[in-house]
Amino acid sequence: MQPIDLSAATWRKSSHSNQDGGACLEVADGFTAVVPVRDSKYTHNSSPTLMFTADGWSSFVSALKCGVMGS
Repeated sequence: MQPIDLSAATWRKSSHSNQDGGACLEVADGFTAVVPVRDSKYTHNSSPTLMFTADGWSSFVSALKCGVMGS
């Protein structure tokens, strides 16, 4: 996979992240083939980013909504 330039990415915080700065997951929208995901507790320049295929991310989110994955 070719590196993806995320310098201009628009990140949004998960609606399930708490407002105190903990458990904050951010997702970058606007990419067709992949879904970049990061932990917002890091400074934005040092945050490691995970890349999921769009289909894989969709399946993961659907499984969470259906309660397939335990807590």
